[in-house]
Amino acid sequence: MQIVQTDLPGVLILTPRRFGDARGFFSESWNKARMAEHGLHYDFVQDNHSLSETENTVRGLHFQSPPHAQAKLVRCGRGRLFDVAVDIRTGSPTYGRWVGVELSFENGRQLLIPEGFLHGFATREPMTEILYKCTDTYAPECDGAVRFDDPDIGIDWGLTGPPVLSDKDAAAPALAAFDSPFAWEAA
Repeated sequence: MQIVQTDLPGVLILTPRRFGDARGFFSESWNKARMAEHGLHYDFVQDNHSLSETENTVRGLHFQSPPHAQAKLVRCGRGRLFDVAVDIRTGSPTYGRWVGVELSFENGRQLLIPEGFLHGFATREPMTEILYKCTDTYAPECDGAVRFDDPDIGIDWGLTGPPVLSDKDAAAPALAAFDSPFAWEAA
């Protein structure tokens, strides 16, 4: 497994090895013992799978607050997407900064997003599937969002047309109006 640190401490790009032959390939997308050897200790308890039918679908920026905060391991099962994490830990030197990574079936990359970060993605192709593991189960009372196109965050989503949004995402508040439930802890 190749592990690359992004510009946001704790947000990692994981690229599993693929073992291929005439039949296709095999890849181990997560191995708790091997990840622990790299200091990554996550207990994933829920797997999610979503399909976006059209290009330029934007989902996010989402988070789940304590006591049900979630770390996520995100990958693309089919198609191509631009996956984004935004630091929302108050007091963090990188508060409000974002990092984005293209995930596709072809490149096999995964994005590991710890608790305390917003998560969102934009599809680059029709019929794009995203699969992600979470460290806590979905809790509607802890569900929240920040506006995907907030100019204070300034994400370049690379959209080629108008965004396709849910009502929830279209009505999400700006970062400036957001009271983060996460605090940065110096290591």
